[in-house]
Amino acid sequence: MVSLKDIASQCNVSVATVSKALNDHSDIGAETKARIRRTARELGYVPNAAAKSMKTNRTHNLGVLFMDDANSGLQHDFFASVLESFKKEVEREGYDITFISNDRNTPGRTSYLNHARYRRFDGIIIANVHFDDPEVVELVKSDIPVVTIDHIYNDTTTILSDNVDGINKLVDFVVENGHKKIAYIHGADSSVTRTRIITFNKRLEEHGITVPDEYMRESPYRDTHGAYETTLELLDLPERPTCIFYPDDYAAYGGMRAVMEKGLKVPDDVSVVGFDGIKVARHIRPRLTTYRQDADELGLQAAKNLIDLIERPKTTLVKQVVVKGRLLEGDTLQKLN
Repeated sequence: MVSLKDIASQCNVSVATVSKALNDHSDIGAETKARIRRTARELGYVPNAAAKSMKTNRTHNLGVLFMDDANSGLQHDFFASVLESFKKEVEREGYDITFISNDRNTPGRTSYLNHARYRRFDGIIIANVHFDDPEVVELVKSDIPVVTIDHIYNDTTTILSDNVDGINKLVDFVVENGHKKIAYIHGADSSVTRTRIITFNKRLEEHGITVPDEYMRESPYRDTHGAYETTLELLDLPERPTCIFYPDDYAAYGGMRAVMEKGLKVPDDVSVVGFDGIKVARHIRPRLTTYRQDADELGLQAAKNLIDLIERPKTTLVKQVVVKGRLLEGDTLQKLN
């Protein structure tokens, strides 16, 4: 294994000079620094991660705690895109990532916090978990830097998709197209769901539209069958809605199947609106009217803010970062006026 001493001997400089050059210290001349780095590459020098960790008290390893009720894992289009963006940015900054197992049946399993301490994570990103889980709360309250996605804790940096803007834009677009009988099949209870429901009702109230209780239904996120069943219930009402909002794009496709099996057409008889803006939705006909969340920016902001908390703790404020998306007009909304 090539050592700093080998590089120093080849370049006829001290070991301290080699170390400073490889760590980009400003007191080493640019020409000397370039020569040392070139020699290190030619000799096949690989830094000793364990030694570097002992010196800096950092492992350059980040934990990722991620799960969802549908057990879709990394097949979850939206969060997979967020995590891919996060991964690219942290790797560019010299960090690796490790997923934290949430399988509670694993023999010898420890808590999330103990696992994080054992792995010596420099920081952790938390996405799409049960945020009221005592183990998650314990992890968030620890001294390990944490960034959450789409859930707000006190004294924790959070990266949020602009759910208020998304629902407002969708409601405005639907109302502008003449709809007044608007139903909402929302996701299971969470801070995101509550924000969307309140925004939905408030915006319609501002348009002078009251939403009957029977128009508000619940179905799990990304559950096409649940959305299918719940849509059938809405279509069986004496006065069925002309437009149905869904918690996400996958659920919307389950709802569209229910509409068609009832002998109705989308959007001629019932209009459909999704949320998330998954890429496949732009290639299926009819194209879904939806709100695209900016998954790439969410992942990028999560990475930048977590690294700031790790590397610049004395000057980095805990904050909420809100990321806007955009309305995607599709073919599933019928114009009534």
